[in-house]
Amino acid sequence: MIKKICFFLMGACIALGSCSTGDAASAAAQMLGGSSQALLYLNCRAVSEDEIEFEFSQPVTVKSLTFEPAVEIASIQDGSTVRVRLENKTDPGILFTADLLAEDEKKNTINVLVSFRSRNNRIPSLVINELRTENSKPKAEFIELKIMSDGNLGTVRVFIASNNKEPMVYEFLPVEVKNGEYVVIHLRTTEDGCVDEYGSDLAASRGTNSSTTARDIWLPGNVKLLRKTDVVYLLDQDDRVLDAVMLSEAADAWWSKDYFAEAADFLFSQGAWKSKNGGICGPADAVISAGTTNTRTICRDETTDNSKTAADWYITATSSATPGGVNSVKRHSN
Repeated sequence: MIKKICFFLMGACIALGSCSTGDAASAAAQMLGGSSQALLYLNCRAVSEDEIEFEFSQPVTVKSLTFEPAVEIASIQDGSTVRVRLENKTDPGILFTADLLAEDEKKNTINVLVSFRSRNNRIPSLVINELRTENSKPKAEFIELKIMSDGNLGTVRVFIASNNKEPMVYEFLPVEVKNGEYVVIHLRTTEDGCVDEYGSDLAASRGTNSSTTARDIWLPGNVKLLRKTDVVYLLDQDDRVLDAVMLSEAADAWWSKDYFAEAADFLFSQGAWKSKNGGICGPADAVISAGTTNTRTICRDETTDNSKTAADWYITATSSATPGGVNSVKRHSN
């Protein structure tokens, strides 16, 4: 199934001598004598730039709470959902660690150590703009994004569905971007000098296909993450799809892969991808990627509005890949 990876990173949760998070909650409850008696930590999220919520299985009173980096706490509202308001708004996408000690009405205590990212209300409008599905060392597969409004990329997550065990391949750190900029996510690192460009120097990276005018990001490792039959999508902190593209090597090739049918349902429900007739995507409604090579990339037509269909896409002519720049208008003909 499509995995919606929450924006926070789960930490250690210690409840009455046992450790439990997420799906382990029910098992922990049984160990502690049933769910009605267990005090369990469930969730944490930044709901605004100055408010954080911690969810528990039953009402609690907070005995102590600290954050790293340190921030001043304005108020704490106890309950099953503990609402913490900060004195000041946080910058977008900052990684925080919370250390919270809470107690229920029976004096059972729970110590929660959890990491999360601060709220980013300034995620820009953006689209997936170019993809290379084929690797030929030192040229790596890549996903290029085009920024459509000013904002901050912190907490934006990149998913590739064929990696069904770990579909989230990248989460952006906080970085300010401008309308019209390009960001290239290189999907493997096989050379020296491949630097993530989070600063102002867009010429810092020396890897093959680095751009001196676009922001280059490099994923560590040397494994294949993007395939000709695949689904790429971006999620925000609330698991809303920011943009998506579905690829298929043939018009009738991929229903044997469960994650494609599930991805089609998920993206359609979010209004992120549809067939040319406005329905759920079938095999023929994906971008047909058979002609792509390591020099012929899959490109968005930058002259048209985003219809969220395969009609927006084409394969460039040989040697017309443009990572970090405007897409070539030269098209491959079968």
